[in-house]
Amino acid sequence: MVRIDPKTKQILDKYGSKLADNYQSAMDAPSRGTFTKDYSTFRDEAVFQKNTFYERACKFAGSIINLAPSKEEQKRKLAESIEVAHLSITPAQAYTLSILVMFGFILLALMIGFITFAFGSFSFMLVIILMGMGVFSLIPLSSMPHHLAQKHRLQSSNQMVLCILYIVIYMRHTSNLEHAIKFAGEHIGNPLALDLRKIYWDAETNKYSTIQESLTHYLEGWKDHNLAFVESFHLIQSSLYEGVNKRRLELLDKSLDVILEGTYESMLHFAQDVRSPITMLHMLGVILPILGLIVLPLIGSFLGVSWFSLMMVYNVLLPIAVYYYGYSLLSKRPVGYNQTNLAEENPEYQKLRFLQLKTKTGEILINPKHIAIFIILIGVILAFSPLILHFLDPAFEINFGANAKFLDYRTTEANTIVGPFGLGATLFSLILPLTLGVGLGLYYSIRSKKLIKIRQETNKLETEFRGAIFQLGNRLGGGMPAEMAFGKVAENLHGTPTGKFFTIINSNMRRLGMNLKDAIFSEKNGALLVFPSSLIESTMKVLVESAQKGPQVVSRAMVSIAQYLDRIYKVAERLRDLLAEISSSMKSQVSFLTPLIAGIVVGIGAMITTVIATLTSSLSVVGGGDDGGGLMGGGAGDLAAIFPMANLIPPFFLQLVVGLYVIEMIFVLSILSNAIENGVDQLNEEYTLGKNLYRSSILYVIIAGITILIFTILAGSVAQI
Repeated sequence: MVRIDPKTKQILDKYGSKLADNYQSAMDAPSRGTFTKDYSTFRDEAVFQKNTFYERACKFAGSIINLAPSKEEQKRKLAESIEVAHLSITPAQAYTLSILVMFGFILLALMIGFITFAFGSFSFMLVIILMGMGVFSLIPLSSMPHHLAQKHRLQSSNQMVLCILYIVIYMRHTSNLEHAIKFAGEHIGNPLALDLRKIYWDAETNKYSTIQESLTHYLEGWKDHNLAFVESFHLIQSSLYEGVNKRRLELLDKSLDVILEGTYESMLHFAQDVRSPITMLHMLGVILPILGLIVLPLIGSFLGVSWFSLMMVYNVLLPIAVYYYGYSLLSKRPVGYNQTNLAEENPEYQKLRFLQLKTKTGEILINPKHIAIFIILIGVILAFSPLILHFLDPAFEINFGANAKFLDYRTTEANTIVGPFGLGATLFSLILPLTLGVGLGLYYSIRSKKLIKIRQETNKLETEFRGAIFQLGNRLGGGMPAEMAFGKVAENLHGTPTGKFFTIINSNMRRLGMNLKDAIFSEKNGALLVFPSSLIESTMKVLVESAQKGPQVVSRAMVSIAQYLDRIYKVAERLRDLLAEISSSMKSQVSFLTPLIAGIVVGIGAMITTVIATLTSSLSVVGGGDDGGGLMGGGAGDLAAIFPMANLIPPFFLQLVVGLYVIEMIFVLSILSNAIENGVDQLNEEYTLGKNLYRSSILYVIIAGITILIFTILAGSVAQI
C-alpha cells in the first residue's frame, strides 16, 4: 500500500472537494450530510435521549444478573423489536431490567411496611400499592422494546408517503434505486432516514451482499404493519427491469397510487375502530374517576383512606393506565402524512425555542425551562403556605366571618391535630395546579410558537406549490428560460408565500447575478432559508438537475411532480376528514369538559367534607357532655364515631390531588389527541400542550374556586343550623 504524507493528502482532499462541487449532480449532493456519517454516529444523534437512558438501564441490569426469557418465541420477538427500534441491547438485558424493577418495588414495599410497623403506624394501603406497582410494572417494562419499536413504526409510517414520492421523483429522472434511496433519506428526516441509512450500512458491512438483499430484509419487517409500503417498493424495483421507458414510468406512478390508496383504506378502518375505545377511555379513565371523588369523603371516613393513598391512585396509577391504554390504540394507527420537520432539525432555528429579549447591548436568550421552574417554585411555596404557617405557628388563624376560617385545624378525640379544613387554605391550594398549568404551558408555548408559525407558512407554501410548479412547468415547456419563468410566475402569485419564494429566486438571479442553483440553495441568500421545506428542496433539486437536459425535460418533471403533490394533498385532506370527529371530541374533552367537571366535583367534595367535619365536631361535643349518658348524648356520640375526624381527607389535600390529576389528564389527552390526528409530531405536540395546559388549568381554577367558595360557605351555614 502506498503511503501518502499528511500534507499531500490535505492538498488532494482540498482540490478533490472542489472538483466534486463542480461536477457533482445537484440531486446527489447531500442536503444535511446524512449519508456521509458513520451509521453508529448517526444513530447516536438520531435516537431519542430517553431511549439512550433505557439502554443504559438495561445494560446496568445485565451487568448485575443475566436473566433471559424462557420462551424462544418471546426472545425472537424481543430481538426483532430491538432491531426495529435501533437499540444497542440484548433481549436478556431488557428482560432482566423488568425483573429487577419488579423485585425492587416489592422489596421497597416490605421495607416501608417493616419500618412503619416498627414505629406503630403500619400503612397497609401503601404497602399494597407499592407491591401492585411492582407486579404491574413487569408487563410494560418487559415489553418496552415492543413499545419503542411501535413508536418507531408510527413515526416512520408518517414519512412513508413522502419516501415513496422522493424515490419516484428521482427514479423518473434517473433509474438508479441505490441513489434514489439515498435521495429520499436526505429529505424525509428521522426516523425513516435512519432505516434507509441502515439499509446501506448492512450492505457496506457485508451483512448482505447487495443493497437489494438488504432492502428485501428491511421490507420483510413491514409486511405485517404496512403492506402498501412493501408493494410500492416492489413496483419500484420492478421498474428497474423494464426496457420500455413508458412502461417504467407507469410502474413508478402505480407505486405512488398503491401507497396512497392503501393509506386511505387503512385510515378509514382506523377511524371506525377507534371511536368507541376513545369514548371508553374518556369515560372510564377521566370522567368516572372524577365523579367518584364526590363520594370519596364518605368512603374515606368509613375506611380510613388517606390522602397519600388517594394521590398514589389518582396521580400515579390512573394517569399511567390511561396513557398506556391510549398508546395501545395508537399502535393501530396506519400511515399518515408527514409534517415539515426541517425547522426543528436545523440548528439555526434552535434559538427560536428560547425567549428573545432585545436590549441596548444585544439580544438575550432566556431558556423557557428556567421561566417554568421559577413559576412552579413560586406556586409550590404559595400553595403550601397554609402548612408552612401552621408549622411555624400552630395558633395562627384568620377568621372570615362566622362560618369560614383560613386554616381551620381541628383536634381529634385522640388529641391529634388534623387539617387544614379552612376555606382560605383550600383556595390557596388552587395556586399549585394554576402555576403548574401556566408554567408548563408557557414552557411549551415559547418553545413551539415561533417554529409553528414557520411551519404554517411553509405548509401554506407547499399547498400552493402544486399550482405554482405546474405553471412553471408549462412556461418552461413553452421555451421560456428559467430566469424569466420564475419572474413571470412570481408576478402571477404576488402576495402569496409561493410568490415570495419565487421572487427571492428571481431577485437572486437578476440582482446578485447568481445561477439557478445558488439562487435556491445558497447558504447565505438562498430562497430555502426563508422557507425550510424538504419537499420544496427536493423539487428544486430535480428542477436544477433537469434544467441541464433542456426545457422539455424540466417541464415534464415539474408537471409530473405537480400531479404527484396534488394526489397526496387530496388523500391528506380525506384523512383529516376521517379523523375530524374523533379529534374534535378529544379537543373538547381536554379544553372544556375535563376541567369543568373536575372543578365542580372538587367544590362538591369540599362541601361534603366541611359538613361532615362540622357535624362530627358538634356531635362529639354533644356526646361527650355531662348528660352524655342520656339517649340524645349516646346517639350523638355513636353518630360521631361513624365519621371520625382523623379519617377525613381535608379539602386542601383533596383539591391538590384533583388539581394534579386534571393537569396530568390534560397532558396525557393532549398527547393522545395530537398523536391520533397527526401521528408522532413533536412540534405540534408541544404547541398543543402549551395551548391546552395554559387555558384548561386557568378554566379549572376559576370553576373550582367559584364552586369551593359557594359550597363551602353554604356548607358552613347548613352545619350551623
